[in-house]
Formats: sequence, C-alpha cells, structure tokens
Amino acid sequence: MTRWNAGSDDVPDVYEGLPSGPIRVTVHPPAPSGGRRVRVDGEFLGLAHNAADVAEFLRRAGLDIDPADVAGAPWIDWRGAGPERWGPQPAG
Repeated sequence: MTRWNAGSDDVPDVYEGLPSGPIRVTVHPPAPSGGRRVRVDGEFLGLAHNAADVAEFLRRAGLDIDPADVAGAPWIDWRGAGPERWGPQPAG
C-alpha cells in the first residue's frame, strides 16, 4: 500500500493522518504513443495524459491533490520531461 511522508518540511499538511513513510511518486517520460506512466512506491497507478489524471490516480491512492498543484509538488519526480509534456516525442 502507498505510504506518505508526513514528517518532511516540503510536504503539505494534507498528509496529516496518512500512513508515514517516504513518498515516491514517479511520472515517467512520455510514451511513444503518448501518456506517461505514474507509479507510487513502485506500484503502477495508470497511464496519465494530463495533470488531472495524475491527481486522480493519487486521489485513488489516498492523497487528495488539486490538479493545479501537481506540476509544482516537490515530491513528484518528473522523469524525462516536466509536467507540461504529455504526448509522444516529436520525430527528428
């Protein structure tokens, strides 16, 4: 099950009451067909096509986050591209 870190200074108070432990949210690089895999503590949550998808996956895992806050969350590891990129890599 997903574990959230309630003791870190850069983690919002919204984590209060959730199980403690390190937060490991990873948004992988855009897939060749579009979308980005989202994992929490190594558990695959789904293929996101926008920040709202990431927020929904995290909500289902027990964390209510506004889609507008996803891009700036310091505990989300954006791999290969930032939160502005969701589609496939351009050719060339």
